[in-house]
Amino acid sequence: MSKTPDQSLANVHSSINTENKTGWRRILAFIGPAYLVSVGYMDPGNWATDIAGGSAFGYKLIWILFASNLIALLLQSLSARLGIVRGLDLAQASKNAYPRFVNFWLYILAQIAIIACDLAEIIGMAIGLQLLFHLPLIWGVSLTITDTVLMLFLMNKGMRKLEAFIMAMIFIVGLSFLIEMFIVGPDVAGVAKGFIPTNLTGNALYLAIGIIGATVMPHNLYLHSSLVQTRQISRNDKGIKAAIKFNLFDTVIALNLAFVVNAAILILAATAFFKNGYFQVAEIQDAYKLLEHIFGKVAPTLFAIALIASGQSSTITGTLAGQIIMEGHINLRIEPWLRRLLTRVLAIVPAVFTIIYFGETGLGSLIILSQVVLSLQLGFAVIPLIHFTSSRKRMGDFAISLKVKILAWASAVLIVGLNAKLVYQQLSDWGTQYPSAAIWIYGVATPLIVAIAILLIYVFLRPLLFKHYDMPAQVPHGLASKIEDLTPVAYKNIAITIDFSKNDTECIRNAIMQGGKHAVYTLIHVVETAGARYYGTEVMDHETQSDSDNLDTYVNTLTELGYKARAHIGFGSAASSIAKIINSEKIDFVVMGSHGHKALKDLIFGTTVNSVRHMVNIPVLVVKPQTK
Repeated sequence: MSKTPDQSLANVHSSINTENKTGWRRILAFIGPAYLVSVGYMDPGNWATDIAGGSAFGYKLIWILFASNLIALLLQSLSARLGIVRGLDLAQASKNAYPRFVNFWLYILAQIAIIACDLAEIIGMAIGLQLLFHLPLIWGVSLTITDTVLMLFLMNKGMRKLEAFIMAMIFIVGLSFLIEMFIVGPDVAGVAKGFIPTNLTGNALYLAIGIIGATVMPHNLYLHSSLVQTRQISRNDKGIKAAIKFNLFDTVIALNLAFVVNAAILILAATAFFKNGYFQVAEIQDAYKLLEHIFGKVAPTLFAIALIASGQSSTITGTLAGQIIMEGHINLRIEPWLRRLLTRVLAIVPAVFTIIYFGETGLGSLIILSQVVLSLQLGFAVIPLIHFTSSRKRMGDFAISLKVKILAWASAVLIVGLNAKLVYQQLSDWGTQYPSAAIWIYGVATPLIVAIAILLIYVFLRPLLFKHYDMPAQVPHGLASKIEDLTPVAYKNIAITIDFSKNDTECIRNAIMQGGKHAVYTLIHVVETAGARYYGTEVMDHETQSDSDNLDTYVNTLTELGYKARAHIGFGSAASSIAKIINSEKIDFVVMGSHGHKALKDLIFGTTVNSVRHMVNIPVLVVKPQTK
């Protein structure tokens, strides 16, 4: 096993220094990861389940929210402990502990959970846009794909900027509901009674599981174990102990704030709807209209603003979690904007399908279903997490105590037990309501559920049966290999791409450093005019003639200095033309200039360098313009 595991979220790993700070400055240095996690506890999925629960059962389900929050506090603290002590996120730890085949299915289940979460965020944001600006839902759903650009922008600005944006969104949500509490005036005694546990059956059980799924989110366990690694700490017992303590403060504060917001939504629904005889308010739009009917314009406007802020903040953390599980479980690393786009498209499809075939009224039920899906996936994240943090061999003195272990396993049993009860109840209901669909229920759904149950049992048993066995660590970029031959390479035919910018001189200088006066230098320029794209070598417009003369100037200058140089003009697409010339001229080394674009321009205009390096099988040296 590698002694230095691949870094989780490598671009921001250990990017925030916590050392040489004392008092409040040290505490503030650790504040942040749990706030990014907490937005998942107050996303639009929570809104739908809280509103449905409050309108149908009044204050009676507050105890479920409270219990969910306690479970979340426990599990998120374990997740943070894993990341701090072992320097691994939950997906990386799973990759080391389970076979590749099992990791693949763990990834699929975790990805389904992220899509379910993203689905709730899409619908919530679309509803918020409709309520504020009267935008059709189908347009609002489609527009949510553009938040990929915002996510990319914030990621490039660094972790602290991202955390500041998330905290601003949380502040907007919290302030909106604080004002709404004063407007609706809840029954304090009724709220207090809601903390007393009651028996759950039927719809109450379904909503309770939805609330647990919306509160204790599986992807947040992956996310937290990675985000704590953005803090630079001393890797000794004292430094690790301090990091665990400060991250616990961060977790307790952030998740209790999330509980207050969730409780406020449920209390709002109970006070405004249940007490006024509206018992079936499952749609967020209905909640908005009823708030307007009962309390005027201010309350529903704040409601919609908070909804948009909630959805936008949650979608960013979902992207980070997706990156973590993909790199951790299946060893695959792609650009964050691309994985954000893929997740968003996969979530948009069921939302659009629901609007087209079931109308806008079906979206509320779809949100609640998405939260139940999240809850069903929880066991596959919670069980490995408890195993990993219980291991004295892997965690040393920082392994969790027996009391914490008992509480953690009790939480896992509760989650898995409620899910099993829901699945059994749902299959029974389907069998009664749809007798003609028996072949689908017992021929497809039941075997699938049995397979998932077997996988869950395996995930539970393997760490018990193979306590001291971990797979060799695999990382997306591979491991170091033995270096045997370091004989200098003599390049005989070096290509230099020319774009007649200030960077040309640097490119030529770096090429000469590689080949000296023994190599032949091929200067390549591609004409990209519309004529060049259509007519190729037959075009002889003004730009082509000018470029040809300029290229000859470079060649003549190099020849006068004693170097062997020649010019080569390409036509049409820059990347494919450069690759074609390199392959046909038997070039063995190429020097290319980078435009120095920021990330957004690269996204819009594309990068020739990136395309060329995938088309050729020779070394590529990229020369970036020097900034003064």
